[in-house]
Amino acid sequence: MAQGKMNATKAEIIRVATGMFLERGFTGTSAKALCEQLDISTGNLTFYFPTKEHMLAELVTMLCQFQWEMMKWEAKDGISQIMAICLELTAMAAMCEEDEIAKDIYLSAYSLPQTLQIIRKNDASKAKQVFAEYCPNWTDEQFAEAETLVSGMEYATLMTTEDSAPLETRIAGALNQILAVYQVPEEIRNRKIDRVLAMDYRGIGRRVFKEFRTYVQNCGDQLLESI
Repeated sequence: MAQGKMNATKAEIIRVATGMFLERGFTGTSAKALCEQLDISTGNLTFYFPTKEHMLAELVTMLCQFQWEMMKWEAKDGISQIMAICLELTAMAAMCEEDEIAKDIYLSAYSLPQTLQIIRKNDASKAKQVFAEYCPNWTDEQFAEAETLVSGMEYATLMTTEDSAPLETRIAGALNQILAVYQVPEEIRNRKIDRVLAMDYRGIGRRVFKEFRTYVQNCGDQLLESI
């Protein structure tokens, strides 16, 4: 198969798969439906992406980058990025409570090994920058170990049942524990948590997910056009 054709087919799969995930959810999108939409065989699909998780990994990579840039802008906290960290989880939790598609995508991303690895690697790198002043002697391994704990706290905040605590209670508890892991002093933790809970985090969450949908569509078109 010619390299150009191979790249075009892979780009088209990414565009269609990520679009369907954002419309139907990850669990609501079957390989069969993807093949029908793309007009290709299952064998052709698995040649490029052995599992649906491999396709979700493309979406999660884009989401991590896009979401963090939006959170830094929304937080507007001067040179401190701790507020952006706090707002990111808060907005994610609000999205999952209001939007079943968002909840399905986030919970799938935190549940599957390949996508969880992407999240942990991305967030460990981010934490190394954001919390450097509180953990000046930490190694890369320590940040990676901390993110193993933090990602579990994040998942527990997003995963709700009928018996789950109210949203603000879950957010406040999770953020306090997460900031404590990175040795942020209690006074600063309390101040950041109070500030983020005073924001319109539900509106921010809705805006992030809406704009991410548009971003993914534009990225797909640009990717196809570049091939």
